[in-house]
Amino acid sequence: MGKLDGRVVLITGAARGQGEQEARLFAAEGARVVLADVLDGPGAALAEELGEERARYVHLDVGCEDDWVRAVAAGKEAFGAIDGLVNNAGVLRFNELTATPLEEFMEVVRVNQVGCFLGMRTLAPEIEAAGGGTIVNTASYTALTGMAYVGAYAATKHAVLGLTRVAAVELGGRGIRVNAVCPGAVDTPMSNPRGADPAALDEMYRKLVPLGRVGRPEEVAALALFLTGADSAYITGQPFVIDGGWLAGVNVF
Repeated sequence: MGKLDGRVVLITGAARGQGEQEARLFAAEGARVVLADVLDGPGAALAEELGEERARYVHLDVGCEDDWVRAVAAGKEAFGAIDGLVNNAGVLRFNELTATPLEEFMEVVRVNQVGCFLGMRTLAPEIEAAGGGTIVNTASYTALTGMAYVGAYAATKHAVLGLTRVAAVELGGRGIRVNAVCPGAVDTPMSNPRGADPAALDEMYRKLVPLGRVGRPEEVAALALFLTGADSAYITGQPFVIDGGWLAGVNVF
């Protein structure tokens, strides 16, 4: 038996990185997955690899309300109902706060913050109608602290954590648990767009992170699985930091 047997979960940003690994793990644990992304080629290829009995790909720009409606309709047509959501899609921009153009700031807000809001608002009634379920929002290590040159990103991830707590309070009575994963440095195409060698990344974070290496997307997927499955049945409204100890403190030697 899989930990998600009988579940149907919509995962945003599912074409690559953390979302891809979440999709693979959830499917392996028995879930049927609705893979949502704007990267149609990789997303469709992943759905084909997982098989039509287990996965469907839908185009979803998370900042577009109409796209959410279409994605949910497609998921329900394929699998009958949806009882889980992983709000994974996100963008990262590096810039000094005082040099950040409003357009750039709002781009990050649209995807990271508005996308999370629209996902919860759209899926909560569906999850309730399915008899209850789970929402996992992807926040960040920076949702709990500050970091230079990622002001827009950090602001949106603080907002995601706030939305997570509000949703947990409002939706608990409807049988919906809402939690947030807060990754630190993880080797994904978003944080490592140039495809640097993992060993080089490990060396970069050796002194910054107590565990001495960068995180792997599979490790974040495992945390998302825990928060989606029955093992976390009495947990809601919480941030779960997965950062190799980075938030705990920095080595000085």
